[in-house]
Amino acid sequence: MALSNDIVLRPRFKFEIPRTHASVLRDFEKTSSTQTDFIVSRVDDHVFIKLPKAQQLFWSPQLHLEINEVNKDTCMLHGLFGPNPTVWTLFMFLHFMVAGLFIAFGIWGYTNWTLNQTFAIQTSLMVLMVVIWIALYFAGSIGKVSNKKEMHALNDFMYHVLKQEKKT
Repeated sequence: MALSNDIVLRPRFKFEIPRTHASVLRDFEKTSSTQTDFIVSRVDDHVFIKLPKAQQLFWSPQLHLEINEVNKDTCMLHGLFGPNPTVWTLFMFLHFMVAGLFIAFGIWGYTNWTLNQTFAIQTSLMVLMVVIWIALYFAGSIGKVSNKKEMHALNDFMYHVLKQEKKT
């Protein structure tokens, strides 16, 4: 699970598996009933691996795998680590709200500047939006770093199910 970019909040990876995609999906389905360390669910070609409810925290990661058929003997696995989709949606909503407010305060400040009125409040609010955006970014980074152990556990579990050597 080597990352090419330290800035990424939701790490992605992909690799080819020399097996049919049906057999890989079947292996994940079997493990969902034979172990209790992780919750494994499947929808079509998508597999979701997450921690049991009792172990989950606000920013707990989950692993989303998409397994696509390349040909009859190989498949491509696309993986994405991230928080619960509800948490991620809230996080993105906050980012867009801060960006929208930044633009609104910028328009308000530009209007006041054009009318030769004071625009210090609008500029201060724009600076505040930048500070909030930076705080949101660091909150996401802290969430990712604090759950690295769980991300590695999900990754190790995936390789265990695939019966492959872990890629470095």
